[in-house]
Amino acid sequence: MEIASELSPEPVPGGPLVVVTIEGDIDYTNSDEMAGEIWNVLARHAPAAIRVDLAEATFIDSTGLGALIAAYRAAADAGCVFTVAAPSPAFRRVLSITGLSDLFGVEDPREPAAPQRTVER
Repeated sequence: MEIASELSPEPVPGGPLVVVTIEGDIDYTNSDEMAGEIWNVLARHAPAAIRVDLAEATFIDSTGLGALIAAYRAAADAGCVFTVAAPSPAFRRVLSITGLSDLFGVEDPREPAAPQRTVER
């Protein structure tokens, strides 16, 4: 898995947007690394929103899903909007079946942008 984060020039209400891009498999060998990067983003940037870009993610197992949930909770506790973006059809299906697409919010660059949601606490 490769992971990178960067401040986006895209404006969002309330502060900066940070995009965390993930490439490859998200599994038990690296899910802590992914969650750790998101926690570091929260600490470094105090963003208004985090978008986890999954366009290049190829696989996720249950520990990866657990890490996404933990990252979502950390973002929610910080008052930060958390979304995932551009999941593959298979990835989108996993998020839908588990109900996580409703929890996180899923952005698709092929669809019009959804309005920003408020964070559930």
